[in-house]
Amino acid sequence: MMGWRHMLGAGLFAALLTGPAVSQNSGLTRLTERDDLFGWEAVGRVELGASGYCTGVLIAPHLVLTAAHCVFDRQGDRIAPDTMRFRAGLRDGKTIAERGVARHVAPKAYDPLAGMTAQNLRNDAALLELETPIQAALADPFVLHGAPRAGLRLSVVSYGRDRDSAPSWQRDCGLEAFGGGLMQFDCNVTFGSSGAPVFTRDGHRARILSLVSGGSRDAGGPVAYGMELPALVDTLKRDLRAATPAQPANGGFLRVQVGEGHRASGARFARP
Repeated sequence: MMGWRHMLGAGLFAALLTGPAVSQNSGLTRLTERDDLFGWEAVGRVELGASGYCTGVLIAPHLVLTAAHCVFDRQGDRIAPDTMRFRAGLRDGKTIAERGVARHVAPKAYDPLAGMTAQNLRNDAALLELETPIQAALADPFVLHGAPRAGLRLSVVSYGRDRDSAPSWQRDCGLEAFGGGLMQFDCNVTFGSSGAPVFTRDGHRARILSLVSGGSRDAGGPVAYGMELPALVDTLKRDLRAATPAQPANGGFLRVQVGEGHRASGARFARP
């Protein structure tokens, strides 16, 4: 454990429950050219019908991992899978591959109307099953890293408000605290970054340590929150296998609107 009890004091919960003061684009590299995107093709934008988008990442040719709150609308109802689409490697209108979503599953412990509680944060992950797989030759899926440890250096690839036409890569940020299935990072995130993979290096290729669930800003700079994934993803896979093929599985999380009007701002960060 890395100072999590201290982190979960009044100051943290105040930050969690306030509206997201979002950091600027410092430290971000826009992955515009095909060569820039090499190795990151499995990260893409999850289109949520007419309501906006989140970030997602392939963990198998037919499975996309994203935030649980991305699959619910503001009333707490599941978004119909046939209105969702995954656009792998989207940059300036071009994609590496694009697929519809057949069904999705979120944790049963996730409550879409409860807001950004610690319980929801640690369960804020969902699996999307694509209508047809994306070949690994086009977008090689990432694998999970495992348990966090002190001193890990991280990177994040995400789509966000005002930078949503191509992925942005933050090459270096850090794991600040973890414990109880939760993590805190100093990574640069904004609306649309929900569901973005938080990577750490393990050998020659990055692995997924966590997902961006939400964020805020304190006096020291940007703060982002995520969850531990291995056991959670195993449960989601099991629930997806058990689900009726044509229906989304049960689950839950945050209800906040992704975006409104002609310019959807993307994923949902918690509001009071």
